[in-house]
Amino acid sequence: MTLQQLTYLTTVAECGNITEAAERLFISQPSLSTAIHNLEKEMGITAFVRSNKGVVATREGEELLSFARQLLEQADNMKEHFGAGGGMSPKFSVSCQHYSFAVKAFVDLIKAYDADQYSFIIRETQTGEIIDDVASGKSELGVIYLSQHNEEILSKLIKKNNLVYEELLVSGPHVFICKDHPLAKKNMIKMDDLKSYPYLVYEQGNRNSFYFAEEFVSVLDFPKIIQVRDRATLFNLVIGLNGFTVSSGIIDRKLNGSSIIAQPLDIDRDMHIGILKKKNAILSRYADSYIAALKKHLSIG
Repeated sequence: MTLQQLTYLTTVAECGNITEAAERLFISQPSLSTAIHNLEKEMGITAFVRSNKGVVATREGEELLSFARQLLEQADNMKEHFGAGGGMSPKFSVSCQHYSFAVKAFVDLIKAYDADQYSFIIRETQTGEIIDDVASGKSELGVIYLSQHNEEILSKLIKKNNLVYEELLVSGPHVFICKDHPLAKKNMIKMDDLKSYPYLVYEQGNRNSFYFAEEFVSVLDFPKIIQVRDRATLFNLVIGLNGFTVSSGIIDRKLNGSSIIAQPLDIDRDMHIGILKKKNAILSRYADSYIAALKKHLSIG
């Protein structure tokens, strides 16, 4: 097995077609097919199901692809770490829950490594997908929160996927509301104060349980629930419907405007915000810079 073979494997998976992958790799189709076949033989699996329409990864192939992406990423990171990747274009990806500070840190990263060519990705997505993304190598880092209610379940899942969680901040929960909300002048908001207002939460797909929720308070505690997929929609509904959500209390007014405020919630629990990464991974310089930017904005918040 070679890094070249792994590159061939991931390129075929991305293209879904041997001919297109061969063109992208600047090799002949027979040479690419032979390389993939030799890798399959060495691993003792069938990586792809082939048809007239192209190729589709098998279940074993998906598992092999996950390892291949991790190895290729680590090879790139090792080159950069030891100064052998000076000619490489900046490349980094992160998957996160819907936090403005995570986006602000990403902005700082882009500004720090602005170049003629780069490939940076940020995914604001569902909690389960964040764990999947980091485990599969789709993202180098993840940003999530843990609490006394989800920590046991998520920690098991994190460990099962050979990931580690590194805490960055402990914060008391806050209620995000419109500045003109009837509760806006309260110094401390109680759970009972919120009962008559719509509770806005991020939809979590097939894993739509409290353990994967981004919000700190269970939807079971409130009669009015609205699920959304993106942060802009949530904030529009916070303003338009006098709705609310519960999060860390860290708001970036440049990104989110001045219409949304955060008021402390009177509840005896803490949010633990941190990053996910692969166990024993060598992080790229971009991942290190992103973590530093996160810490800066979390301390400011």
